[in-house]
Amino acid sequence: KVAIKGIERELICPACKELFTHPLILPCQHNVCHKCVKEILFAFEDSFADGGSESSNQSSPRIRISASSMDRIDRINRSGRKRNSLTPRSTLFPCPSCQRDIDLGERGINGLFRNFTLETIVERYRQAARAAIAIMCDFCKPPPQESTKSCMDCSASYCNECFKIHHPWGTAKAQHEYVGPTTNFRPKILMCPEHEMERVNMYCEICRRPVCHLCKLGGGHANHRVTTMSTAYKTLKEKLSKDIEYLISKESEVKAHISQLDLLLKETECNSERAKQEASQSFEKLYHVLEEKKSAALRAIETSRNIRLEKLQTQVEEYQGLLENNGLVGYAQEVLKETDPSCFVQTAKQLHVRIQKATESLKSFRPAAETTFEDFVVDTAKQEDILGDLSFHSNGLEIPEINEEQSRMYNKALISWECPGKTDSADIYVLEYHKLNKEEESVTWQKTEVCGKSKVLSDLDDDSSYAFRVRGYKGSICSPWSREVIMRTPPAPVFSFLFDDKCGYNSEHLQLNPRRTSVESRAGFPLLLGSERLQVGCYTTLDYIIGDTGIAKGKHFWAFHVEAYSYLVKVGVVPSNKIQKLFHNTHDVTSPRYEQDSGHDSGSEDAFFDSSQPCTLVTLGMKKFFIPATPAAPKDPASRILPLPSCLGICLDCDRGRVGFYDAGRMKCLYECEVDCSGLMYPAFALMGGAAVHLEEAVTAKYREYHDDI
Repeated sequence: KVAIKGIERELICPACKELFTHPLILPCQHNVCHKCVKEILFAFEDSFADGGSESSNQSSPRIRISASSMDRIDRINRSGRKRNSLTPRSTLFPCPSCQRDIDLGERGINGLFRNFTLETIVERYRQAARAAIAIMCDFCKPPPQESTKSCMDCSASYCNECFKIHHPWGTAKAQHEYVGPTTNFRPKILMCPEHEMERVNMYCEICRRPVCHLCKLGGGHANHRVTTMSTAYKTLKEKLSKDIEYLISKESEVKAHISQLDLLLKETECNSERAKQEASQSFEKLYHVLEEKKSAALRAIETSRNIRLEKLQTQVEEYQGLLENNGLVGYAQEVLKETDPSCFVQTAKQLHVRIQKATESLKSFRPAAETTFEDFVVDTAKQEDILGDLSFHSNGLEIPEINEEQSRMYNKALISWECPGKTDSADIYVLEYHKLNKEEESVTWQKTEVCGKSKVLSDLDDDSSYAFRVRGYKGSICSPWSREVIMRTPPAPVFSFLFDDKCGYNSEHLQLNPRRTSVESRAGFPLLLGSERLQVGCYTTLDYIIGDTGIAKGKHFWAFHVEAYSYLVKVGVVPSNKIQKLFHNTHDVTSPRYEQDSGHDSGSEDAFFDSSQPCTLVTLGMKKFFIPATPAAPKDPASRILPLPSCLGICLDCDRGRVGFYDAGRMKCLYECEVDCSGLMYPAFALMGGAAVHLEEAVTAKYREYHDDI
């Protein structure tokens, strides 16, 4: 038998780190205290209400929510916000054991089973730990007597006398089940948490939990494979017994592994100390080199200082000699007092030369030495960068590569990377980025640490190019930097909208998805019926749809995808005062010159056709982007046809009255023109035949993590 005191690790709640109290079984088969489950959910609700502030973590003194759990709050709340109103609401719970977000279903905590078996084991452990402290009778008058038995039906403890009084012979209470003194009372029959009046009598093999017959008939387990409770009991008990017997039979092998691990612990300690000494020696060498360089630099500065001071001091003394009755001037004044011509000439000749030099130095005064020490400024920028990158480089860590296809620049920047070997050998990654600016000589990288393989950045400037690089860390060991990738942000803030399903929406020809982020035009049965009225040369119509939000001022950008199979799509903007004209103007695809009754075949009507359009649109289709025929456009039609980008963008500048059409993948402008912004401007789309348009999804704080889960 395994001693009860040796299993305390299995009896500790992963949230409060104390012995379990009324443990609940999560769908992931881990156990958490009932109170801890409620406190974690309340903490998450407070975090959502407070915008995820750090202060909300302290709502419970029992639990401490980890940083990784708090990082998942956005994803939990987002999943609740993005649910359709018709979808049943479910509760997501971050399991503190497996760190996964567990769906608790519509009933939340009320749908979880209480683990009575674990409660019983915890109670036995508590009794063993407190050396069987006496449990007192609940019905004795003070002072209470020590209890001798506990009634499982009454959930109370009794001494012998009180038990006889409350369970008289010949009554129904005399048939109650009683056990030895205990504080752990469990129900005789396990009831279904979803159908409270039904007892569980089956076991769902898919969900791995007991269920009742109503759960199987019409509940959430209707299509699941179930078995009887007795069969599940027998099967699981046999499996568990065999596994336990196997582990016990391998006891000697386990002890050998423990001994080996003990040796590895000691070896790790020795190797770590040796690594510390080697690292200290390496840094001591660097200190020694720096000290030598420092001493040499200080000596050079001191020598230059002494030489300059000496020169300046000599110059000061020379100029002091030019003062009256002082130095050279004083000496010259004394020489002038000489009356003997021969003696005067003998002395004055040399004196006159010195006086001339002094006069010339006065006319062109220049200090004998420079006062600045600019030549002695030590430039340590490169060395600082090298020292900043100083780490334990290892060939075992793969160099991560930024995945440009999965990375996105939209309302925020999503930077994704992966390792060539597809293995996550690094514990953490460091992402660095900086704005490309030709005017700045030095580059200042901004740094952020990431636990996963993607990062969402929200502090980037619009209409700017940025360079990104990433490296992996495993402890103190790091990989070299990845190749730098340059990406450009949108030319303006991102404008969010959905397709309008009311104004002019043709539900017979167009189909919207439930979220109104995608529209599809199908050449189906309604169009086939309408073709009975069409003859050669008649007009073919476009089906228009606009955004549900207008723009009054400022500069805005939005992006979308056009399916490659699309035959004809027009995209652009329309003012509010021309929306009605847009939906009533059905003759907007084929030029009148092709009509049989037009009587001519000139292209003069094309100019009238372009100017008569109620909105500014460009044409897409058959994997091509068609630049409109304007005076500034190339005359050769072939040069006006470009490959259709995978993602298109539109930038509307209401203040300047300009609209631009972009390759949103490279943020490159393909075509720009003037537009009348006198009223509210709405995004406009037109489709014909088989075509589809999908609005670009905004990048959220946990975009990649959320989509990976999906």
